[in-house]
Amino acid sequence: MATKEIRSWAYDELIRSPFALPQGMLGRLAGRLMLWLNDPGELVTLIGKADSVLEVGCGPGGLLRNIQAKRVCGIDPSPDMLRQAARHNRGRDVELRLGTASDTGCPDGGFDVVVSVNNVAMWPDLEAGIHELRRVTRPRGRLLIAWHSATGRSPIARKNALPEEKLARIDHALGEPTRRYELKNLTVLEKHCQR
Repeated sequence: MATKEIRSWAYDELIRSPFALPQGMLGRLAGRLMLWLNDPGELVTLIGKADSVLEVGCGPGGLLRNIQAKRVCGIDPSPDMLRQAARHNRGRDVELRLGTASDTGCPDGGFDVVVSVNNVAMWPDLEAGIHELRRVTRPRGRLLIAWHSATGRSPIARKNALPEEKLARIDHALGEPTRRYELKNLTVLEKHCQR
């Protein structure tokens, strides 16, 4: 199966990458690499204690299997990634569903923490995605948007880092106030939702 092209708000060209919308054999391989390359430890610490967590673009489920919350949910636009996430979270009570940042299919204010890791730059519409994620975050909940860090220890993170003007656009879309964290390989923007 050929890799689908997606149009991203962050790039001036179509993206053809098995990491953008993983499917088929290359997509499954991309999922395995995601599990191998991404260490969820620092992000799990940043998420902290929460009753309910939604991961948007959960991929193969590496972060999901490390989150300790009463309710853990992951959405992804790729059925192949959801199958991998189900395998990697076997025996855990994790909800998995097809969805995107701009259409999660989740109820208003359904989660204490909503997190997106290494996929914000692949969303077709940044503002629509942020609007949807704020909608599903509870009042006084937190929204965390993480992307590869320019100061990361990994050459892959540094190579894929967004320029500051793109990070500023995410920050603006989140709305004031936001906090920024530089983790080992991730830049994280955090918004406390006031609603």
